[in-house]
Amino acid sequence: MENLIQKTMLYSCSSLFGIPFLLTTLIAIILAATLFIVRNHRRNLSTTAGSNSPPGPWKLPIIGNIHQMVGDQPHRRLRDLARKHGPDVMRLQLGDLSCIVISTPEAAKLVMKTHDVAFASRPYFLAAEVIFYGSSNLCFSPYGELWRQIRKIYALELFSAKRIQSFRRIREEEVSNLVARIAAGSSTSGKPVDLSRMLPTLTSAIISRAAFGKSQELTDAFMVVVDHGSDVFGGFRISDLYPSLKWLPALTGFKARLEKMRKGSDLILERIIDNHKSRSKGGDDDDYDGDEDNILDILLTLQETQELGVPITMNAIKAMTLEIFLAGIDTSTTTIEWNISEMIKNPRVLHKAQQEVRQVFGDDCDEKNAFGEAGLHRLKYLDMVIAESFRLHPPGPLLAPRENRDQRVELNSYDEVPVNSYVIVNAWAINRDPRYWTEAERFFPERFMDRSIDYTGNDFQFIPFGAGRRMCPGNSFRMAIVKITLANLLFHFDWTLPAEQKNIDMTESFGVTLRRRYPLRLIPTPYRHIL
Repeated sequence: MENLIQKTMLYSCSSLFGIPFLLTTLIAIILAATLFIVRNHRRNLSTTAGSNSPPGPWKLPIIGNIHQMVGDQPHRRLRDLARKHGPDVMRLQLGDLSCIVISTPEAAKLVMKTHDVAFASRPYFLAAEVIFYGSSNLCFSPYGELWRQIRKIYALELFSAKRIQSFRRIREEEVSNLVARIAAGSSTSGKPVDLSRMLPTLTSAIISRAAFGKSQELTDAFMVVVDHGSDVFGGFRISDLYPSLKWLPALTGFKARLEKMRKGSDLILERIIDNHKSRSKGGDDDDYDGDEDNILDILLTLQETQELGVPITMNAIKAMTLEIFLAGIDTSTTTIEWNISEMIKNPRVLHKAQQEVRQVFGDDCDEKNAFGEAGLHRLKYLDMVIAESFRLHPPGPLLAPRENRDQRVELNSYDEVPVNSYVIVNAWAINRDPRYWTEAERFFPERFMDRSIDYTGNDFQFIPFGAGRRMCPGNSFRMAIVKITLANLLFHFDWTLPAEQKNIDMTESFGVTLRRRYPLRLIPTPYRHIL
């Protein structure tokens, strides 16, 4: 097993966002010279656009607007550029890519509702093609029959309300374990705990048990893949921006790193699948802990019974399992972190949320254990806190890119949006639009008191998970993990900053999800004697 874990230890792949400016400039100069020599490189799409093309900032030859995107806060840079050149629809040229940036609710509605079918596909990503077995997962699969089949599996089989409820025992047990670990360390030392290390352990345990039973060693190995997957899919790379240069991923070593990562994850998945097949035939599986109806078993049963319109391949099963792991752990962890961070920054909110939880569960809670999900529906203020955290810190600040497939589409008054344009929806900017949100930069959960909290993509001024056909289907599963975790942490502990830290640092780190840049270290004081 140690050897298996070592095989998954990969070098991280740094993205364009975050590369020092001089290095990026050097790369751009080399690419410029190369592009002038290569005769058959992709035609710059901006030369084919008509006079009624969306506005955008001035661009340089060959590299376009790449120089304006250098740094680690692309969602903020795009918002600032859109304010000058948009604001609804803005056009950028990033290398070969003609990009349409959407920064307002009105424009987002056009892309994700009015013209949802036209913008329902995904652009090609080398990382998705390699890691997810030919983009056989839900997020990156091109729009078509395979994608429809995968979407149906997610909605009806994997993340239905009944299925999510069936994982309730797993969530309750793992949250109880977390509470016990924190309490054991805090009762004697009074030292801070690193929630940025503890929360991924919690979410990975929940998701691994829900996905394929339980195997701690395999989960630990898979977590290495998750960490590097966040790096691989976070931001653009030079090879993404110049897809016409087919040799570039090999030259930079990026393709080799991807293939090494896929090989490592494939070893883990093969072992897990073999164990499940052996157990289904009456054999032993030492990695299985008795959880029924886990996701992998469901997928293998669907493959065996051939109940689907499109046969499900083993690679598709691997891709979906890996996707659930990558997406579920990262988004759930960062959501919990931002909620706690905002409450520490706003003591009034923290006190009010704790007061609610302790009033609801105070008489019924067993002091020695975390409480379950039975009374969570009564926590109305906590719902508002979570919604406000999603508004300010959406898990994916830039929604997964879309691509208009085979027709020219009119957005607002712009009728020249070329075919195969790369469409970026800046959910972070939309959720902070001051036209829809009073004091938009302020964390104020009470703003949701008199308005519905709609995570389903119907309110386009609030789209933390996107909208339309390509909306994330795992929101309810994620919300179940987030709410029971936050409620228990608020009930059982009073949280304070370490003495040497006067204020909490809220600096962001951009990747697949919008993480905290620095670890969240807080001192927990048990509210009751829970040991």
